[in-house]
Amino acid sequence: MNNSATHDQRIATMTFSSVYPHYVTKVEKKGRTQEELHQVIEWLTGFDDQKIQALIHEKVSFESFFEQATLNPDAYLITGTICGYRIEDIENPLTRQVRYLDKLVDELAKGRALEKILRNS
Repeated sequence: MNNSATHDQRIATMTFSSVYPHYVTKVEKKGRTQEELHQVIEWLTGFDDQKIQALIHEKVSFESFFEQATLNPDAYLITGTICGYRIEDIENPLTRQVRYLDKLVDELAKGRALEKILRNS
């Protein structure tokens, strides 16, 4: 993965509202629902539907999005590859958190059971 400060900064300044519609399209195209997507986001961040909508409306950056989040203590269980790179090897904490979210959305779109996606321990 491009581990440069420029890459990490680009991810930090990207807005959640610019990526969210792509998440919705991706999961709905594969037969999943927006409600399931929100369950996944809530599990990772602690944000309920109302908070997710507020963050979209405010056009917060991913940096601000994850600063406001209460990351699930089991988030470290999200492993594997995203875009060909191992999540657990990503050094920048914010970039890793964004990739956690990307991985969960990918798993949802691929039809994985919600119980497994949410890594209930």
